[in-house]
Amino acid sequence: MRDKALKNFLRDREEVVRYSSERDEKSIEKFKRILEEIKEERDTKIVADYTEYNPLHLGHKYCLRRGKEEGLFISVLPGPLERSGRGVPYLVDRYIRAEMAIRAGADIVVEGPPLGIMGSGQYMECIVKMFHTLGVEVIPRGYIKNPSMERIIELINKGYHIKVRPYRVSCIETGEFICEKLEIDNYIIASLSYTIYKLNRRYGLNFHPRFLFVERLKGISGSKIRECIYSGRFQEIRNMVPETTLEVLEEYSGGDIEGIILKRFEDRILETANEYPLERYVPRHIAEVLERNRPYRSLEEIREAIPQGFSRHLKERILSRLECRIEGDTISSYIRNYPSKIKILAINKSIREYF
Repeated sequence: MRDKALKNFLRDREEVVRYSSERDEKSIEKFKRILEEIKEERDTKIVADYTEYNPLHLGHKYCLRRGKEEGLFISVLPGPLERSGRGVPYLVDRYIRAEMAIRAGADIVVEGPPLGIMGSGQYMECIVKMFHTLGVEVIPRGYIKNPSMERIIELINKGYHIKVRPYRVSCIETGEFICEKLEIDNYIIASLSYTIYKLNRRYGLNFHPRFLFVERLKGISGSKIRECIYSGRFQEIRNMVPETTLEVLEEYSGGDIEGIILKRFEDRILETANEYPLERYVPRHIAEVLERNRPYRSLEEIREAIPQGFSRHLKERILSRLECRIEGDTISSYIRNYPSKIKILAINKSIREYF
């Protein structure tokens, strides 16, 4: 299984490099034609969200169900290299997570960008460009209710946009200062709003989707869910995940949950950190520090050597950069070229006739 996982990882790496310069226009145009056909025949809207489903829990399902009330639901699911926005391996691969989404009610799951090797602004740009390409009209997003977020929702519903800067969240159109910080779910909404504004101005997209704000369910902990799945304690999380999620895990694992859990390729990271010119893969100031402190015998030694950054996920993202060995210029080209193709991961049987 470990050899297969590495083979898949290296194949993903080659695809990222390839699609930093190539485009599969046929896949994009074919998918858009299918969406137009479904829209016309079913008189429906295109609804899309990007969520990692790591794994899919009841909060995800609730947001998905609310989105489906608005139209055809497309899940944009990261993605190549199987590293999350936090920079760490997903619990299971995207094909298993896509099946969770379909059984929870999603209509189509398409592959999203490789979050784990990008900064938050970079992958947000990819998401907005994908949404625009798909012609998304409604974006359902879960949020945490508080006074600052209520004001953000009010402003976005008026057609305004939110600017996110360190310790300053404000309205672009009015200049109103809203707050210093946002919780992660709320930050994502504000960042999406800001990125839509920026890309509309930069590329003239004329992209104005409507947000569907869904208050997040309480009492659900992604960390606890993953911890219980790692140790096979499914009974403890039945109040937090749909039965379909557990069914998918049981079916794909065949009783051996350890066999489908994703892990880092530690030897590969150590080899990169100890032997490669690191400025090709990570920012210069980090490369200089890492090279100065060679050799490394463990990932923890590398983590300790990486300087602190503004993002608390910086160190894990740096490990993912060392793991995949994709040069920074290639990642930038990939983002500029995104989406370079549409890759379907799963389709609900209710619309399979269109494909």
